[in-house]
Amino acid sequence: MKAKSVGVIGAGAWGSGLAQAIARGGHKVQVWAMESDVVESINNEHENKRYLPGYPLSENLTASTNIEEVANGKEYLILASPSLFIASTAKKIASVPSIKNGETVIGVLTKGFVASDDGPRLILDTLEEVLPECYKGALVYISGPSHAEEVAMGKLTGLIAASEHALNSIKFRELLRVPGLMVYSSLDVIGVQICAAAKNVVAVVYGALDAVSEHSDIFGDNSESLLLAAGLNELQTIGFAMGATHAETFTSIAGVGDLDVTCRSKYGRNRRFGQDIIKTDILSKFKNLDDLIARIGEIGYLSEGAVACKFIHQIAEKHNLKLPICDSLYRILNKEIEPMALLQELMMQGKMASEED
Repeated sequence: MKAKSVGVIGAGAWGSGLAQAIARGGHKVQVWAMESDVVESINNEHENKRYLPGYPLSENLTASTNIEEVANGKEYLILASPSLFIASTAKKIASVPSIKNGETVIGVLTKGFVASDDGPRLILDTLEEVLPECYKGALVYISGPSHAEEVAMGKLTGLIAASEHALNSIKFRELLRVPGLMVYSSLDVIGVQICAAAKNVVAVVYGALDAVSEHSDIFGDNSESLLLAAGLNELQTIGFAMGATHAETFTSIAGVGDLDVTCRSKYGRNRRFGQDIIKTDILSKFKNLDDLIARIGEIGYLSEGAVACKFIHQIAEKHNLKLPICDSLYRILNKEIEPMALLQELMMQGKMASEED
């Protein structure tokens, strides 16, 4: 296949990991990073020492601090900024000629929700308001069980390319046909986005339970599987309330696959955050959930689940949803109840949602 020109906006772990996979496939990839040290380490040492240390990067991969340079003139552009910054980042590239004219196919990696006056909004809905009109219904959402470290190493990984625009989904599927990646198309854009955002919330609770299970006579592997299954049910509940169209989305790699790896993998930042809630009392420095979100950089790594938790609480209230796991994390992060007390209440009293609810 002819080499394509690809831009990646956001040089965090996941943006860098997928950029490396694409570059390994022979394409020319340029990533944008705010931090000059990240750009220098990628260009001079072929390694992202800040966000993906220890993983060599292809010479086909370069970096720049000039966001317009990275966005303009590319055949493909991938947005990988965190949810807290995705709208402001997209505004910076909306007037770039190749995007203004709709010449670039755009994919999105960002997981989570975005605040609005009307309540939480999905990532693609937000971007469609910021980007030129030609991108409405044409963006491609890329998700699946895909930790950056393994993608960078070329370990076999499955991804979903979801879009209302079937041809654009196929285009990204072809772009990502590189060693180590298997990519499938989906039309259920809402369902895939919900899975990507909500599974992070479940993973934080899973991490907390995992930390407790290490020294518990009550909780163990069986308990964790119970939590994972109940968490999948909550993903589906949120998804259908928000407009998901395909039940199989939740039993695919976009749903159960991504949930499983996020909960169980040693690379998972949301799992790590849950463990730190128990092991290091990481919440002690924050007054409540709003304070945590405002100062989330002080954690030292980004837990998208902590941010998404507030939005899911608002969605549950709006749609009158029963989400015991997500609600439990909200109460923990908002300092309404101690983690240990709530975990015992959640698990021992059978309050987790079941398929019969």
